[in-house]
Amino acid sequence: MEAVKPATRPDNPRFSSGPCAKFPQYSVSQLDAAWLGRSHRDAGGKAKLHTAISETRALLNIPADYRIGIVPASDTGAVEMAMWTLLGARPVTMVAWESFGQTWVKDASEQLRLDAHIATAPYGDIVDMTTLDYDHDIVFTWNGTTSGVRIPEQTVFPADRAGLTICDATSASFAMHLPWESLDVTTFSWQKVLGSEGGHGMIVLSPRACERLESYTPSWPIPKIFQLTKNGKLIEGIFKGETINTPSMLAVEDYLLALKWARSVGGLDGLIARSNSNAQLVWDFVASKHWLSNLASDPATWSTTSVCLVFSDPAVAGNADFAKAVTRRLADEGAAYDIGSYRAAPAGLRIWCGATVETSDLAAMLPWLEWAYAVERNALS
Repeated sequence: MEAVKPATRPDNPRFSSGPCAKFPQYSVSQLDAAWLGRSHRDAGGKAKLHTAISETRALLNIPADYRIGIVPASDTGAVEMAMWTLLGARPVTMVAWESFGQTWVKDASEQLRLDAHIATAPYGDIVDMTTLDYDHDIVFTWNGTTSGVRIPEQTVFPADRAGLTICDATSASFAMHLPWESLDVTTFSWQKVLGSEGGHGMIVLSPRACERLESYTPSWPIPKIFQLTKNGKLIEGIFKGETINTPSMLAVEDYLLALKWARSVGGLDGLIARSNSNAQLVWDFVASKHWLSNLASDPATWSTTSVCLVFSDPAVAGNADFAKAVTRRLADEGAAYDIGSYRAAPAGLRIWCGATVETSDLAAMLPWLEWAYAVERNALS
């Protein structure tokens, strides 16, 4: 295979799956209004945090009776908060088809020591959510960031469920329509689809989840940073901008800026359209190459944000050293950064296609991918 080096590089070669690319034309000089050197508990600081919550609600079309809080430790902290405060009241089913779901399984069994039912699928596949018992609490990811697999569109869960649905939606929020009526707890971070800063998570609670919090006390101690109730009642201030611990007000300003950009491109529908366009470009490229394929087996489950690929050329399929050589060559050329597959996933590539990535940058990067493959493949001959 002839290796012809492309003439044009992407303007922005950042295709990391987290922290993800900043939105186009982003500049730190736009953060001048950040509430720096002042208390986050002052009226001005709380106003910033409350605005972040209210604008998140508006952008994602979250129902008015759902509560939204900013919590510590990114999406991971938000998921752990939900598990530690809500699980144990009734049977639990833990669902996993990629690395983060497996982490939640391990935490439920080894940390909380729950006798949980476990439903798993290998990388590239997905658990059939229609087969689960929704009288159980269900913990699952909507989009597998490390596997490129998402729950199919139009999926809804039983309205008469007795259990809670606890959804890790960190690489789905802002890029996919989420059926809020089916979700009792939803978590995500700022660093994924909107490309904002890491370290802060968000938790969205349905009225059913709030009722559980006020009526159930787990048998284990609850760390301070997970505590959402006091004396059996919700700490309402958390959902109005009074965070549990000190947030970075610079990161808050960065998130507010990202939300403003999101509105400028058409809100949620605009963000979804951008992600879909990016993913389709990659899928079309893959379909035209005999040496590359999607890790996800069913097109109905292909992620539109974290697109995971494997080399299907029999000579290099599953060869982790080859995959690393391709990604290293792309990074050295300034054509694509951080597109290697997750360390626990099958050897291959992981290309972020979220809304902050420009389709033109992906279009410029893909010929470089073909070139890097050819160079490394020829080196094996």
